[in-house]
This record gives sequence, structure tokens and C-alpha cells, in this order.
Amino acid sequence: MAHAAGADRTGHARYTYRLRVSSTARTALLAEWDRCRWVWNECVAKSRQVHAHNKVHPDDGLTCGPARLDKMLTEARARTPWLRDGASVPQQQTVRNFATARSKALKDIDKRLPVKRRAGMPRHKKKREAAPSLNYTTRGFRLKDGRLHLAGKIALTVVWSRDLPCAPSSVRVYRDSVGHWYASFVVATEAQPLPATGAVIGVDWGVQQTATTTSDAHDLPHAEHGKRAAQRLARYQRMMARRKPARGHAASKGYRRAQAQAAKLHKKVARQRQDTARKWAKRVVTDHDAIAVEDFRPKFLARTTMARKAADAAIGATKQALIEMGRKHGRDVRLVHPAHTTMDCASCGARTKHALPLSERTYTCTACQAVSPRDKNSARVMLVRAGLNPAGAEGTRPPGALLPAAA
Repeated sequence: MAHAAGADRTGHARYTYRLRVSSTARTALLAEWDRCRWVWNECVAKSRQVHAHNKVHPDDGLTCGPARLDKMLTEARARTPWLRDGASVPQQQTVRNFATARSKALKDIDKRLPVKRRAGMPRHKKKREAAPSLNYTTRGFRLKDGRLHLAGKIALTVVWSRDLPCAPSSVRVYRDSVGHWYASFVVATEAQPLPATGAVIGVDWGVQQTATTTSDAHDLPHAEHGKRAAQRLARYQRMMARRKPARGHAASKGYRRAQAQAAKLHKKVARQRQDTARKWAKRVVTDHDAIAVEDFRPKFLARTTMARKAADAAIGATKQALIEMGRKHGRDVRLVHPAHTTMDCASCGARTKHALPLSERTYTCTACQAVSPRDKNSARVMLVRAGLNPAGAEGTRPPGALLPAAA
């Protein structure tokens, strides 16, 4: 499997490939992960120690930055043969990752963000819970004869589903919940412009249909991948519930087998949603020069009666796939604030006095008497607000200033 994510015109992208890991390589990777996990937990302990000391002695001003942690790692490798037997690159990257996570948490505290929106302080990684993940810079890996060679004489066979566009600058080797190993390479990318079409499109997100657009040919129906897998998933979850181990006791073989089956099904559904989103995004980006996208954040739907269907629609992932595809191919993607988009008329710009109930699927303007499907009207409002001036909307006042482009 390979995919590119987060590509920019002169930025970077990730290309992820499946790995074939021998028993010898698997043992070596897990040994490296044990060392990196130990380094991470030592960083957590040091951070908490410094925090406790500063609460008692605030004038001392002790810090726990990357430089101090690097020094701690150097001293630990000098006195611990087990740690010294491992490669230094992934251990140093573990320190960098910890410092980044801790810095993000401290910034959120300084900004006084609500607790639910803050990035939590780094916590200990338990052997049974944390998935192995190793990061290597150019000093710690090389590609030779189609194989990935990591520091510490670890050789891995890569399933090259497609070629890398250029030499990678780093790689992350990790194991997912199903037990499959992957290598995620970071490479420099450039935009891949597509031929101009002169067409524009507006996109409105929803639950009945995942995406309603101003073009009937580009609407994205609700695929219901999760609904089709729900019966099998419920069976595995019942198996897990019957075999749930008591607190402090190891899980039985039957519990672990049911857990693996549930994780495999979750993975399959996630891949189906991702595949559907990318294929639709590529079709939209290929056929249109400019795209007005509702800047919809579906997180609040998790607290409503539509939570299950909204989660199955994967609106957030589909929106992200569309934005990334637009960036990759140099299209003009504009994010539009969703406020009052269901209340405004796309033809005359009038706004209804009251919000429409969800049961009312037809929008009727009291000012110009225009009648259209509710979601289609909202999709056209996206174009008006983005300043793309669709056909039939000339002379309307865009309700609100333009929002920054997403790409």
C-alpha cells in the first residue's frame, strides 16, 4: 500500500508501503522498540521530576528541554550496555518526539485552551498498549537493491506498489493494530498541475449524502461501509465481552483472537472509506479549477442522535482528502464558514428568519420564491460566499467576507 498525504506545491509528502518482515527482523525491531520506549518513559519521568521540583522551588527554574534530555540519553547509553547495543538514531528521534509533544502541551496551557482541546502531557508507554513506532533520519537508513536497511543491521523487504518520486529524507517504521508492518517515507514534492477546465464547484457536507455539490454528477452518496460491517463487528465484540479478563490478569487466547478480528474489520472499513474519499476527490479536482468547500467540523455530531451515521460518512476524512488532492494538483480550494448556509438563498441572498428543521429538505425563498433542494441550495451558497460567482447568482451580496484559501 502506498499513499501521499499533506503534499504542498514545494512541500513534503508521506509515501507509505507495506513491509515483509522476517522473524529475525521482527525480533530486532521489537528490541529497538523496547529501547526507544524505555527512553520515552525516562523522558516522562524526568519531565515530571522537574515539574515537581519547580512547584516546590520555583526560583530554581529547572528546564526539561531537548538539550537536557539529549545529555541524559548520552549518559544512559554510556552506563547501560543494553541501551548502547541499539542504534542511537531512533533513540534520539524519540527524544525529539517527546520534546515536540511536551512543547505542544505547554503551549496549549499557556493559551488557556479548554481542557478538552488541549494536547495532554506525554504519558508512559506500556508494553501491552503502545504500538511499535521507530523514526530514522538519513543517518539511520538506506535503500539498496529494493530493500530497506536500518541502523543495527536490520534488513526489511518493501512492497513497492509504486516508485518514490525522489530520495526520502526520513522514514518511520511502525506496526498497526492488525499486526502489519509499514514504512512511511518523507519525500519532497512539487505540485502536479492539471489542465484548466474553467469550471467551479461548491461542496456541502451532510449525513443523508456525504457530499452534495452544485454538479449532480459529482455528488457523493453515503457509502455505508460501517453499516455493512456492523453485524460482524458486533459478533466479535460480544466474543470479547464474554472473554474479558479480570483487572490485573492477562487476556486469554480467545479474547486476543476476537480482538484481532475486530481490529482487522475496523481496518478494512477505514480503508474502504479512505479509498472512496480519494477516488471522489480526484474526480472533483480533475474536473474543476476552483472548489468552494464548507469548512464543516463534524466533531459535534458525535453528541447527537446522528452520531453513528455521521461517523460512517467519514466527513472529516473526505474533506481532508479533497483539500490534499487540490493542493497536490494546484487547484484553488477555498474553505467557507458554515454559519447560516442552510438559511441563505443562493439566488437573491435573502436569509430566512428561522433555522430550517432537518425534516424540511426543500428550500423555498420567501423573497424571490426560488425553490430548490436544501443541500443543493447550500452548495450554491458556498460558491457565492467564496466569491466564485456561479451561474444564476449574479448580483447577490456575499453574506460575509472571503475566507482564506485552503490551498
